[in-house]
Amino acid sequence: MSSIQVQLIASIQAGLSSLFQIEESDLSLQETKKEFEGAYTFVVFPYTKRAGKAPAQIAQALGDFLIENNPQLVKAYQVVQGFLNISLHDSVWYGLLQELALDKSAFQLAPKNEKIVIEYSSPNTNKPLHLGHLRNNFLGYSVAQILKAGGYEVIKTNLVNDRGIHICKSMLAYQLYGNGETPDSSGLKGDHLVGKYYVAFDKAYKSEIEQLVATGIDPEKAKAQAPIMLQAQAMLLAWEQGEPSVIQLWETMNAWVLDGFAASYKQMGVDFDKIYRESNTYLLGKKLVDEGLAQGVFYQKPDGSVWINLEEEGLDEKLVLRKDGTSVYITQDMGTAQLKYEDFGAQQSIYVVGNEQDYHFEVLFHILKKLNKPFSLGNYHLSYGMVDLPSGKMKSREGTVVDADDLMQEMVNTAKERTLELGKIEGFTEEESNQLFQQLGMGALKYFLLKVDPKKRMLFNPEESIDFQGNTGPFIQYTHTRICSIRRKAIEKGFPLSGETQSNISFAESERELIYLLGTYKTKLAEACENFSPSIIAQYSFDLAKQFNKFYNELTILNEESEEIRTIRLTLADLTGKTIQHATSLLGIVSPERM
Repeated sequence: MSSIQVQLIASIQAGLSSLFQIEESDLSLQETKKEFEGAYTFVVFPYTKRAGKAPAQIAQALGDFLIENNPQLVKAYQVVQGFLNISLHDSVWYGLLQELALDKSAFQLAPKNEKIVIEYSSPNTNKPLHLGHLRNNFLGYSVAQILKAGGYEVIKTNLVNDRGIHICKSMLAYQLYGNGETPDSSGLKGDHLVGKYYVAFDKAYKSEIEQLVATGIDPEKAKAQAPIMLQAQAMLLAWEQGEPSVIQLWETMNAWVLDGFAASYKQMGVDFDKIYRESNTYLLGKKLVDEGLAQGVFYQKPDGSVWINLEEEGLDEKLVLRKDGTSVYITQDMGTAQLKYEDFGAQQSIYVVGNEQDYHFEVLFHILKKLNKPFSLGNYHLSYGMVDLPSGKMKSREGTVVDADDLMQEMVNTAKERTLELGKIEGFTEEESNQLFQQLGMGALKYFLLKVDPKKRMLFNPEESIDFQGNTGPFIQYTHTRICSIRRKAIEKGFPLSGETQSNISFAESERELIYLLGTYKTKLAEACENFSPSIIAQYSFDLAKQFNKFYNELTILNEESEEIRTIRLTLADLTGKTIQHATSLLGIVSPERM
């Protein structure tokens, strides 16, 4: 909350008390709608009953009170039914601009003395990352950056799903059809090579099912009896029993995949403080199952499988251990939850996982509570919607899933084409040009995926995302380069980028609106923290860039004859540039200085 808001709220509180004997400690102001005069709006409807007067009468009386008791702050007011719209003196806006320019903690909220673990990415080591993983990784990384700026200590973790039947499918297919192929011999990234064999397993599996059904076997029984599936299940059991040849193959193929993931993560610009592997957490989960059995939290069926009954919680029965003793996803999630708590002792644990797993996490959190574990508190599933592409826009490697590496490269290539068309790399070396294409392509991709509320399913349009106009990453990035250009030219001319003025200031409306927006940054940051929502920062970045361009198009900056006005406008431009740079960095976006 800016100092202006603090002063206004204090004055309104005094007015309510003095005029209507209403003591109110929790007041808030809204931004005045564009079609009305004023900067802040106070809604009086909630006080009509206690004041015993009509809304317009209360607003009128409060407006008169503010002008009489705080004339240096409030210039005028307008009453629209139960809304009190408040206009401020230009000297107040100047004071706010100076306050923001001198604020050394302008981009950081007060420390919360609270630790948060955020788990994101969570890939399977049987195939490469896809479009859904891009939204996951960008969302997880951005929420972590926002929480850090919000004053929290944040630990970024990744749980790699490196064991289970799906992993064995790729391993078995490689064993059957691989002929010793490696990433080096094939020229494929390791994750793409292993994914190739996951597809090969699926093809062989479907073929065997068809053959069994042709002999008169029921389709469901055919799925269970297909020889290649029985082999994969046997391989999983052999893995859990530590069969050396299976373990060796597993280690080799996992190493290929993890190397491939590392390259993809570097391209994405995301990282992790700690990477967990399910192969190291599932045994801990099994111990928790044994513990729960002893406590009566779980129960065992005659076939040996272990379950929990959550019908009283409005859920269902849930398997936590198969009849052959092998673990399921929720088993290792229990183990990982304990391990994360032992490692970090965080007050909150956030899981960034798609909304198709809503039920899974509801069950997991209930299980942890029933086990009465300290890490059962503060868990939150940051659920996000699926990402769709317009048909025909992108080709996928497997025909069903859009490959993340392909999409990222396509975005960089498109950024290159658009930038060359617009002629925005004059004087750039080849290395500088390639770096710019990378920043623009990835900025477009990240912004488009993050500007939508995480809970919503979304349509990603590659062509639309790379546009230099409209609500896109490149538009915001280009605005930042424009500001950097103004800054460089000002320095070349010896103009100060900030400074105080002694004369009376008269601001244009576009200047007031820009100062107002700059003053709301910390409020938006706090809101984004509270909601774990990068879309709030994305929308703010766009609004700020749009308002700066309005200011830039309406007023002169470097050619302004008045030194004092020019200095104020350079201060405004400089502060806007720094704010855009910080806001976009919270989205994982690099804002270039030249274009």
